[in-house]
Amino acid sequence: MTSSSTLNASGASWLSPSSPPPARIGAADDTTTATAALARVRRGEALLYHGDYRNARQLLAAMGRRLGRDAPGRGDDLPTRFRAERRLRRQEHDLLSRLLVPVEPGPRIALAHAPDAAAALAEALGPAASLPGVLPLRDLLGMIGAHEWRRKGVEVPALGARVHPWYGVFAPVRGEHVDLVAEAARRWPPAGKRALDVGTGTGVLALVLARAGADVTATDLSEAALGCAAENAARLGLAALVHPVRADLFPAHPGGAPARFDLVVCNPPWVPGEAATPLDRAIYDPGSAFLRRFLQGLAAHLAPGGEGWLLLSDLAERLSLRREGEVDALIAAAGLSVAGGLEAAPSHPRSRDDADPLHEARSREVTRLRRLVAAAP
Repeated sequence: MTSSSTLNASGASWLSPSSPPPARIGAADDTTTATAALARVRRGEALLYHGDYRNARQLLAAMGRRLGRDAPGRGDDLPTRFRAERRLRRQEHDLLSRLLVPVEPGPRIALAHAPDAAAALAEALGPAASLPGVLPLRDLLGMIGAHEWRRKGVEVPALGARVHPWYGVFAPVRGEHVDLVAEAARRWPPAGKRALDVGTGTGVLALVLARAGADVTATDLSEAALGCAAENAARLGLAALVHPVRADLFPAHPGGAPARFDLVVCNPPWVPGEAATPLDRAIYDPGSAFLRRFLQGLAAHLAPGGEGWLLLSDLAERLSLRREGEVDALIAAAGLSVAGGLEAAPSHPRSRDDADPLHEARSREVTRLRRLVAAAP
């Protein structure tokens, strides 16, 4: 799941999958205040905690509250608010990830009153993790939360079942794109077709298509995502119809020619911006690079009469991060045309959160499924 690099100062391994190893590590304990800790991490020092786990969590929360005072307000326009929020998220990731906890063989957290996190650590770090090691407390909390999600699952109404996300794989907590694919599968049945789910993640869209009778190849570059998709397909009795393949967008054909499909489905990252964390890559697409590459390669991977279903929110346009009409221009430039589609209003909690500085955009967001076909000559 993650590689380990030895920290010269302590002989312990760096276990974080989301942050580079720090250059300097100092000590922190139950007497360290949030003000002092923030001052030290701002100077580039990472703090290895020795003391009570509960106090370490309280210290992290207090540091976060102090950083949160810089949250964007409502006085600026939406693009300015967005940039301010992204700066804050990056700052939170960089600074708060410098509060570290020790991990000993077991694996276990070597702090008093620490929870039993052996299963969460094993799932996230994998069997090859070199212990003892150190890990940002933020990463640990994320691993514990991911373990609970993996154990309990996330209810997906369109499937009538739960999907169980792995650590590092974006969970389908927003349902608009899944509901759109389920509705599209009812209107334009994929039964008996060869389908491709590009960037499958948990496999949720591949599962919807397989339930509708399609034979689905599910691609991703993340080994965790491929394992997650395979596990979810097996849970739902769909393993014979869902085939996870490691590939960058489109799978390679053994003969060298592009593999072709009757239906290609893609839910790319929606927002053209920089990712602050690895998990952010499911949301942020710098320069719309993923979207551009998908569109440019789609026509070559469609079988005669085939089509692509592109799932994309218009949040980027509402935040002035992408020009109106830019997506349709990219579609046309790729030799494709839009043959109709579906759209959905937001149903996620943030669209109803008046305190969100981007509420004005989120509440009006529209998610679209565009049916893409090869343009007529």
